[in-house]
Amino acid sequence: MRHQKKTIKLGRTADHRRALLANQVCALIEHQRIKTTLAKAKAVRPLAERMVTLGKNGSIHARRRALAVLRQKNIVKKLFDDIAQRSAERNGGYTRIVKLGARKSDSARMAFIEWVDAEHLAAEKPKKEKKANRKEPEAKPQQAELEQVAQEETKAEAPAARDEEPTAPPTEEPKPKKRRWFGRKSDDS
Repeated sequence: MRHQKKTIKLGRTADHRRALLANQVCALIEHQRIKTTLAKAKAVRPLAERMVTLGKNGSIHARRRALAVLRQKNIVKKLFDDIAQRSAERNGGYTRIVKLGARKSDSARMAFIEWVDAEHLAAEKPKKEKKANRKEPEAKPQQAELEQVAQEETKAEAPAARDEEPTAPPTEEPKPKKRRWFGRKSDDS
């Protein structure tokens, strides 16, 4: 029976697993959403939710506990100032896992893990980017204008070509093939 065996080991040693999960939570805090395997997403979720609970507490002790796990000051600051404030009314369930299907290379089951409250932030960003990157479409010249320009260029080049004497293209002599030495004696040498 599996009683009292909650840890998902992910095929790693304890230290490696702890570092992996801390880095995944840091990436989740920084980017609001990460794509990873389903097993890693399920392992990251409890740690991420624990960090948000520490962030909601907001004390110096909670901040130091979060820093001991995550090991990045700027990420802990963002956790306490931004993510914990967004989740203030929520009593748990701060993350969501969205299953994506199998990865092409090794058929590993993939998933997104994201903050539940980050949905409105993701929807606002593309609108701002579209307005900033929008350009007026350039007027494309019509096909007739292009043909007329091409005819004018050929007429301008034609008299210059008549004045010059025709020259034959330079001929190149074929290069002799190099013999490669592969360590065998041959009859030619």
